[in-house]
Amino acid sequence: MKIWKKLGIMCMACLMVVSTSFLLVGCGEKDYNTIELNEVTHSIFYAPLYVAINQGYFKEEGLTVNLTNGGGSDTSMSALLTGSADIILAGPETVVYTQQEGAADKPVVFGQLTHCDGSFIVSKEKTENFTLDDLVGETIIGGRKGGLPAMTLQYIIETSGYQIGEGEGKINLRTDVAFNLTASTWEGDKSVKYCTLFEPTATTVAQSNNAQVVASLGELSGSIPYTCFATKQSYLKDHSEQAEKFLKAINKAYNYIATNDSKTVAKALTKSFEGVSEEELAIAVEQYLAINAWSGDLTLTEDSFTNLMNVMLNAKVITKTSKWADVVDNTLATKIKG
Repeated sequence: MKIWKKLGIMCMACLMVVSTSFLLVGCGEKDYNTIELNEVTHSIFYAPLYVAINQGYFKEEGLTVNLTNGGGSDTSMSALLTGSADIILAGPETVVYTQQEGAADKPVVFGQLTHCDGSFIVSKEKTENFTLDDLVGETIIGGRKGGLPAMTLQYIIETSGYQIGEGEGKINLRTDVAFNLTASTWEGDKSVKYCTLFEPTATTVAQSNNAQVVASLGELSGSIPYTCFATKQSYLKDHSEQAEKFLKAINKAYNYIATNDSKTVAKALTKSFEGVSEEELAIAVEQYLAINAWSGDLTLTEDSFTNLMNVMLNAKVITKTSKWADVVDNTLATKIKG
């Protein structure tokens, strides 16, 4: 599946190479202890990353991390390929797409942050004991076509015996809404009863609309490599020391979350979520702890990767599977684990 036009990416890459060359000549060699990190979106689902920043774990490792928001996995991958990002936090499906399209310096996953779906189903009507039956005959906004949130929801629906489409007895899954417009589209369209949102947006939107968070897709989907750290092969080869220190800081953050209560973790997140109360942050942390979204093991297993391939094949965004060993490099994550 073409997530972006190759020609546009190649042009951007060339421009970046040229501009980077001028920068290196004019300003001296790049400081590789400063890492440009691009995240696919900003969510408490990625709490270990923000804890690592706010608790100073990156600084302890001698690193400075500059965080930018891609607003979508395709944009984040473009940032990596063009050199404006050293590392990205995105779904591993983006790495699969890029490798299958034939990137020269191919991106690889070198650390896993979350290992299940982190979105929640929000309903405009209060519902007790929600099941997928409640979606039949209704419309749900599930994310962008080709993105892991939409593909996972499609997989859950179809493997549970339901049909996707419009009409009696079917579930209308919309995949035509940009990720960052999901909440506003859902709020403005009276015909749409359900949508999927990540925390803290799910709780905030539900509270402001007298709505309800009714289900966790993470509980429904089971283990799947959902959000990972990826970089180019050349970066892992030339700057493995920095990449290892990066994962060490993330691992410290995992341990902080695992050994503190949700209120303490919420306080450590406040700098990253201005305008969100500590109470809302604590609720979101508890939501993710309840589904075991985070794990101290940063490796991405072959079994989990196989689940990802099944989800992507089911969504018909790929026609062939990629090899786990081609997409994933667990060398540093295994070293930290050991």
